[in-house]
This record gives sequence, C-alpha cells and structure tokens, in this order.
Amino acid sequence: MRSRDFSSWIWGDAQSLLEHAERLHRQLLRAGPADAPHWEPPVDIIETATAVLVYVALPGVPSERLVVAFDPGGITVSGVRPMPCAANARIHRFEIPYGRFRRRIALPLHALEPESSTLADGCLVLTLTKVREAP
Repeated sequence: MRSRDFSSWIWGDAQSLLEHAERLHRQLLRAGPADAPHWEPPVDIIETATAVLVYVALPGVPSERLVVAFDPGGITVSGVRPMPCAANARIHRFEIPYGRFRRRIALPLHALEPESSTLADGCLVLTLTKVREAP
C-alpha cells in the first residue's frame, strides 16, 4: 500500500467523522438563555428565477404540531415531533430527534411574499414568490 493511498483513506475517514459530528451538533438539544431545549431540523433553500423554495425536513411531524411564523427578517419554523413508539417499547437505535424543535431561517422577506406551504413526504415546503419592484 502506498503512503499516498493511506493518507487519503485517513483523510476521507476524518472528513466523514467531521460531517457526522456537524450533523449531530445541529440535531442535539440546545438550551438558549430563555428558551426551552430544542433541536434544529435540516433545511434546504433553493432559488429560482421567480421564487425561493424552503424545504424543512420534519419526519413524523403532524401539521397540527407545526407553527410557521413570518417576520421582516425571516421565517421561524417550530413545533413538536412526538415520540414515535409506545412507552414500553425497546429502542435499538435512535437517530431521528424528537421533542421540541425550532429553526430560524434568515431571509429578506421585504423582497419575498409567502405563496404556499405544504407538508408532504416528511418535508415542509414553503414557496416564497419574489416581489417585483415597480419600474
């Protein structure tokens, strides 16, 4: 085995561990100064020519436990993901967080107008139309 191959293998493992640690950091419970502990769901933001699409991964979250708030500086998505199993169940692996969650998404809402929101396939999809300025 060449040393170059060995170092790239180690580098790949180190990078994988760092990505895993970052994922865990985003998902673990956090306590703010006046906040209840919560986790942050992952978000994808995609911009098209006419809109901004925000995808929030919320597996197992019913719509009645979901709150979306808009303010001039962005969007806050919060709610509760209920425990997915019975109290007497034996848990073998627990990777998807549950309990209270909150995610603040900074966006220039003065230039965007909320158009629609859907909750499907474990994702909340928010569509924000770009506001056209008058010439």
